[in-house]
Parts: sequence; structure tokens; C-alpha cells
Amino acid sequence: MGLAINFSGQVLEAGTDEAGRGCLSGPVVAAAVILPENFEHPLLNDSKKLTEKQRKMLLPIIEKEAIAFGVSFVYQQEIDEINILQASITAMHRSIDQLSIKPEFIIVDGNKFRPYQDIPSETIVKGDGKYLSIAAASVLAKTYRDFYMEKIHKDFPAYNWKKNKGYPTKEHRKAIKEIGSCEHHRQTFKLLPDEQLSLFKD
Repeated sequence: MGLAINFSGQVLEAGTDEAGRGCLSGPVVAAAVILPENFEHPLLNDSKKLTEKQRKMLLPIIEKEAIAFGVSFVYQQEIDEINILQASITAMHRSIDQLSIKPEFIIVDGNKFRPYQDIPSETIVKGDGKYLSIAAASVLAKTYRDFYMEKIHKDFPAYNWKKNKGYPTKEHRKAIKEIGSCEHHRQTFKLLPDEQLSLFKD
């Protein structure tokens, strides 16, 4: 069974999702997408179920076909100030701010959201695997974030963000243990497991 096009019955329904919530470094990135009622694509699904190549292929298709889309970055300094949940919701709000057309309804991946202006909304657990607009937002958020992590990898190759994208892999944590953290790391996150903290640089 394919993904549903609409939850609310409103024509201008925006789906929103974020990427990078569980990472140790870099921004959390959110996207919002309003798709036309007749939109369909056989590949479009939850971005985690797609390969990097498939996501990159879908990106220009989504941007061309969408009625409107927006992408927003909330960087690590702000994540450390307001916490990752608030940063994720803030990023989603800012991506909705960027839509060229005001949506009539917002569907949100997950179970946490703050009301956006006067627009009704609904949170949907695993919504990126249920509704096309949330899946499209997940693809944009993940792809834009990956591009950014590949870019900052060039200045900090030791962490291998080109490959791990800032997630807490063994390799990423080994590099933190050996050389410490850098300006792109989220300092309020547990960068190393407890048994390694004594080895962490002052």
C-alpha cells in the first residue's frame, strides 16, 4: 500500500519533518512541503528507507513539483541553548515560515509540536512512512543536512562526517576521545559514554 496524499481533507496541507535530532554535531534541519493533490512518485517514502542516491534523485523532483517548500537549519549553539526537542520544533516552524503559500493544515512527523500561528495541526507517529508530504519533507531535511555535513567534513576530516553525518558511531566517538570536540559539536550532548569521559580532554 502506498503513502496517503492527505490527512485533513484540506487542499493546502503541509507536511513537516526534521533530520539530525540524534546527532552529536551539526544542525538539526527541518523541511515543510505542500504537495499537489495529484502528486505521486513510486520511490517516495520515509527518507530512512531510501538510499542516499534515491534521496538525491528525489530532491529536485520534490522541489519542482511541490506547491511550496521550505528548509530551515537550527545550529548547534542554539540547540545547546534551548535543547534538541525545542530546536527540532523551532526548525519545523521556521521551515513553515518559508512556505510561499500559507498552509490550511499542518501534519507533523512524531508526537511533539507547538501550535504554529492559528493553523490547525496534527502530530503523526511515523508519519514519514504514512503521508507523502511528510515523506517529502523528510527527504529534503535529510538531504540538505547531509550536504552540510559533507561540507564541514572538509575542515574537520578526523571525525569523518562525510560518512557518519555526525551520528554517534564508534568511529565518531573514537575521534572525539582522541582529539576532543570542536565548534560543531553539541556540548550539551553526551559526546562520550561514561567510561570514556575520564579520557576526554579538559
